[in-house]
Amino acid sequence: MNELIERFLQYVYRKNSQSEKTVESYKRDLEQFVDYLTSQSIDSFEDVDRIVMLNYVAKLRYLEDGSQAKNSTISRKLSSIRSFYRYLNEYIGISKNPLESIQSPKNQRKIPDFLFVNEIQHFLESYDLSKPANVRDKTMFTLLYACGLRLSELENLEWKDISIPDRIIRVLGKGNKERIVPFFKGLDTMLMEYKQTYWQSYHKDDHVFISLRGTKMTSRGIQFVMQRHADEIGMNMNVHPHMFRHSFATHLLDNGADIRIVQELLGHSSLSTTQIYTHVSTKKLTQAYMSAHPLAKQKK
Repeated sequence: MNELIERFLQYVYRKNSQSEKTVESYKRDLEQFVDYLTSQSIDSFEDVDRIVMLNYVAKLRYLEDGSQAKNSTISRKLSSIRSFYRYLNEYIGISKNPLESIQSPKNQRKIPDFLFVNEIQHFLESYDLSKPANVRDKTMFTLLYACGLRLSELENLEWKDISIPDRIIRVLGKGNKERIVPFFKGLDTMLMEYKQTYWQSYHKDDHVFISLRGTKMTSRGIQFVMQRHADEIGMNMNVHPHMFRHSFATHLLDNGADIRIVQELLGHSSLSTTQIYTHVSTKKLTQAYMSAHPLAKQKK
C-alpha cells in the first residue's frame, strides 16, 4: 500500500507543477487512511468497501479530545482518497472505488471579515513616517490592499515582480499560477521612496519587504506589525492580512467591478470562491445598522 501511495504522490507532483505543498497534503491524508486500514487488519486497497469507508468517516468526525472535526476537514481528507482511487482505477487496474456512493459533508462557507473604506484609510494614514520602519509598513500594507495579495504572496514578492513605470505587479499564486495586478497612481511614488530609503539601507536580497536584519519579512512578522499598529491607533479588533484581501475584493464589487475581473485579480480558479464577496457588504452593513440605529437598538 505504501508503494502505491508513493507512486501516486509522484504522479501528483508532476501533475501539479511540482507543488510540494500539494504532495504533503495528500501524503498526510493517505497515511492517516492507511493507519486506519492497518488497525482494521486490511492490507489491500481492493479490500476496502463502502462499510469500511463509512466507519472511517465516523472515525474522522470525532477527534481525540472529544470535539468534532469540521466538515471542511473531513471533505478534504475524502477528496484526497477519491483522487487516489481515481488514480488506482485508471493507472493501476483496480476496479473498485468505495467512495462512489459516499458524499462528502457540505462545507459551511464562512463570510470573510473585511474593513470599511474609512477603516482602511484610518489604518494607512495614521503612520508616523519619521520612523523608517513605519515607511516600510505603510508601503507594505498599502500594496497589500491595493492588489489584494495573499500573505504568502506579499512575503515572497521581489522587486523583479514589480514594474513601477507600468504600475503592475506579477504575482505567483497558488499552483504556481501567475497573474498580473495593477496598482493606483501614487503607490508608485511610495514604492520608490521606500526603496531609496529604508530598503536601500538594509537589504540583503531582492525581496521587497525586509526586516532590520535585511532579510524578508516573515508571515508572522507581518502579522505582528499589523496588529501592533491596529492596537496603537485604537481599532479594538483583531486585524489580519487576509482582511485586506477581503476588503480589496469587497470594495471593488461595491464600486461596480465585474465579478469575473475580480476573480482574475484575486487569482481564484473558481468563480464560486469569488461570489462569497457579493454577500459580505450586506451582512456588515446590517450589523452596523442594528448596532447603531436608535430604533433598532430598542428592538433588541
